[in-house]
Amino acid sequence: MILNVRHAQIHLVDKGSGMPILFLHGNPDSSEVWDGIIPHLCEHYRCVAPDLPGFARSSAPSDFDFSLDGLAGFVDDLVRSAHITEPLHLVVHDIGGPYGLSWAVKHPEKVRSMVIMNTVFSSSYRWHLLGRIWRTPILGELFQLLTNRPAFIRELRRASRKLTLAQMNRTYDRMTPEMKRMVLRLYRAIDPMDFAGREDQLRALAASIPSLVLWGDHDPYVHKRFAASFGAQRVEHFADCGHWVPLEATQEAAARMLSFYGRQALTGA
Repeated sequence: MILNVRHAQIHLVDKGSGMPILFLHGNPDSSEVWDGIIPHLCEHYRCVAPDLPGFARSSAPSDFDFSLDGLAGFVDDLVRSAHITEPLHLVVHDIGGPYGLSWAVKHPEKVRSMVIMNTVFSSSYRWHLLGRIWRTPILGELFQLLTNRPAFIRELRRASRKLTLAQMNRTYDRMTPEMKRMVLRLYRAIDPMDFAGREDQLRALAASIPSLVLWGDHDPYVHKRFAASFGAQRVEHFADCGHWVPLEATQEAAARMLSFYGRQALTGA
């Protein structure tokens, strides 16, 4: 399915029926990062997963607004375009965090629960080495130009102990020149200090609705200490995983999410 959202052509996976779950992927991924998770959930829930603007099969206009307000506005328009009219379950990973969590603190009435995986929403965070490179004009462009398949796979192997070669190749195959440019624009638009104030709102929201963190501890981009920074009611660590819990521990992550959602149903949350 293709939706027109803020002049971006957004590729959307939409499977199942019931209470909606919105899945927001990270960099350098696409909605395919959820391919192993969604089949476990779509028998009971409506699972909606976009390729974010400029990633994989989605386009983005040259004037796309990458401020936190702009990311939140995009998610709100996406939800509306997908005809989701009830509060939803939000699932975020990596850059999907700034998108989805910015939206959640701006529209808390539209969020039924949150599942947060290896992302950042803290003013005390400092960019990892790749983030600093991408944020540097000219150096970032040169780095993206020189990133070929072998270099990409070496980096993913550094960030994950468990990704398969097939998974890494599939991710690389989805990368386009537009996507590389979008990564630079996104990283240059967001500064961790932008989360100041909003992070307090997020912690208040996480304390008031069902909230779960699933965290891969061997993550070279976001240290495991940040797992507790969201104020979630439950924090569960994957000691043998790196940055990509949805790919590295697919069945276990899906099982924990089903248990989390089922517990909400049982308690009436």
